[in-house]
Amino acid sequence: MNDGYNVAVVGATGAVGTKLIEMLEQTNLPLKNVKLLASKRSAGRKLLFKGEGLFVEELVPEAFDDVDIAIFSAGGSISQKFAPEAVKRGTVVVDNTSQYRMDKDTPLVVPEVNKQALKDHQGIIANPNCSTIQMMVTLAPIKQSVGIDRVIVSTYQAVSGAGAQAVEEIKQQSQETLDGELPENLSAEILPAASDKKHYPLAFNALAQIDEFAENDYTKEEWKMVNETKKILEDKQMKISATCVRVPVITGHSESIYIETEDKISLTDLRATLENAPGVTVEDDTSQQIYPQAINSVGKKDTFVGRIRQDLDIDNGFHLWVVSDNLLKGAAWNSVQIAETLHEMNLVHV
Repeated sequence: MNDGYNVAVVGATGAVGTKLIEMLEQTNLPLKNVKLLASKRSAGRKLLFKGEGLFVEELVPEAFDDVDIAIFSAGGSISQKFAPEAVKRGTVVVDNTSQYRMDKDTPLVVPEVNKQALKDHQGIIANPNCSTIQMMVTLAPIKQSVGIDRVIVSTYQAVSGAGAQAVEEIKQQSQETLDGELPENLSAEILPAASDKKHYPLAFNALAQIDEFAENDYTKEEWKMVNETKKILEDKQMKISATCVRVPVITGHSESIYIETEDKISLTDLRATLENAPGVTVEDDTSQQIYPQAINSVGKKDTFVGRIRQDLDIDNGFHLWVVSDNLLKGAAWNSVQIAETLHEMNLVHV
């Protein structure tokens, strides 16, 4: 009988790490011990878990010696270095970075959509990109019902997806703007991509760039949505394109999704399919001005869908408005869900 798992959070002091701790406080995963890991600089800090103070420990390979499940959210380079070390010590890793997502031997999992992929894990499971996850929860039940031929998605992504420093930067920019500072004089060092050549203010603005530009003038974020969708849905032929935009919202990604189904489906049946989908809450009553809003998604685990309507010209074309908390379902909650599902499927080897 399992008396509980030793679980480690890697990157415990970061924006997602903080949410991971919250989700572990609420999980039905049997826990024996929770270990918080971070850089040497953060070691020694005390964070609360279920009212008890836990000291943050330095991330070193030996920290995984007694760990059953480790959830990583400390950047791709950290995952690249330490995830194999954890696996070597018998730890199952749930990685919330882009490091292993497109690795052919690593399952990329949204539990409501493709939990069967967990059976093939070799020690590491990848958590998809935040913007991909909420789209998968929405589209998978439709694909299963009538098939999907084409997807065109435009995202309106929150600042917290770029990290805690980006949140602080937009707060500073907003205050500077309200104090009368001109846009060209605002301090900008992080967005649209910290690693890129130029940086622009996001306060009272929208930036049609998330991450660096890559092939065919699509950004890396847009390619993530394309490639991860095809991998999760196991459909390399699906036609999909994305435009990813950063907007001055702190938390909660929004997406305008247009789909063309393979088989015909009525609007009534499409809505019913979504209402019965796991992890989806339909908020769609235009007569009462009810539709999903980013601000209302904060702190909630579901993905919210509204503005469900048929295209005016294409019979099998439909438009959806999809909103979710990018730090929860888009990151921390999906990661903990994966851990819960590993337990339910008896795939944690302890």
